[in-house]
Amino acid sequence: MAGLYIHIPFCKQKCSYCDFHFSTSLKNKKALIQALCSEIRLRSSLTKTPIETIYFGGGTPSLLNYDDLKILFDSIHSNFDICKEAEITIECNPDDINEIKLSEYKKLGINRLSIGVQSFYDEDLCFFNRAHSAKEATKAILLSQDAGFENITVDLIYGFSMLTQKKWENNLKKIEKLKIPHLSAYTLTIEPKTTLNYLLKTKKINNMSDELVIQQFQFLIDYTSSIGFEQYEISNFAKQGFISKHNSNYWLGKEYLGIGPSAHSYVENKRFWNLSNNAIYIKSIQQNTPFYEEEWINENMAYNEFVLTRLRTSWGINYNELIIKFNVEIARHFNSKSQILLERNLIIKTNTGFCLSKQGIFIADSVISDLFI
Repeated sequence: MAGLYIHIPFCKQKCSYCDFHFSTSLKNKKALIQALCSEIRLRSSLTKTPIETIYFGGGTPSLLNYDDLKILFDSIHSNFDICKEAEITIECNPDDINEIKLSEYKKLGINRLSIGVQSFYDEDLCFFNRAHSAKEATKAILLSQDAGFENITVDLIYGFSMLTQKKWENNLKKIEKLKIPHLSAYTLTIEPKTTLNYLLKTKKINNMSDELVIQQFQFLIDYTSSIGFEQYEISNFAKQGFISKHNSNYWLGKEYLGIGPSAHSYVENKRFWNLSNNAIYIKSIQQNTPFYEEEWINENMAYNEFVLTRLRTSWGINYNELIIKFNVEIARHFNSKSQILLERNLIIKTNTGFCLSKQGIFIADSVISDLFI
């Protein structure tokens, strides 16, 4: 089993762009942790191979204290065989990080931190309704490094109206100055049922123009390359030796288990996803009633997912793997569609198959959907 994902559905407050499942109330925390442990036991029968990566996401996992995490780690180690060199990541808000917590993470075996910075400008953080300040973000990174954490990734957001080109350049220069080895950078997407969507509809904010979004994305690609980062996935950049094993396994189509409300799993051509309601999830686990939905992935669906995940990466689509995994009709479909994209210079041939071209990466969603069945 490639990866184990634990969803911690708690946050201090709601970010203006967020549409993930979480709660700002911690009143059910104890019951939720017990339910997570129960699901870990239930899911353990789905794999007999060692776990390569563990990822605590959310929500805000850094809201949990040492005892909470210890209970979860004890359950994980009791029910799964964990690889000796497993990558173990926890997502943290900068305002939750301190010397004591970092020491506890080390004691638990956590070896990778994902710090949700988003911006090094206070006005942007206020716009996103983040709980931390720019100063706290920098302090959190420095404290983490002082505590011995080398494998650190930081999230940044670009492509929103408040972000000038100069501010974006300074955010990326800050990454270089702080010697961060991994960066996840996302263009702002305004989702329904978010505060930003309401502000957009009421004309209190404006979207950034596509031209400026492209300009900031191009600068991101150029600047990270100039300081030794590899763009190994459209939104992810890493120094040598710091590519995320957990997320890479998703993109390479490996199996994974998701534990907790709203978490998704992929095992033996079957996908299942848990209920997105803390109280109902807990009650269902306690009463041994269904707490998830599932679907079998047919060959066409599997092909679409193969194209979607592989083409987002620098490794691209391995043509021999495609031929082995799928039937002749699908291979013919791919050959026909890919030829059109090759002629438009939106994908290019590699030694093993195909990947996005420098032009294609800017319209990746469109290119990928053109290959779908």
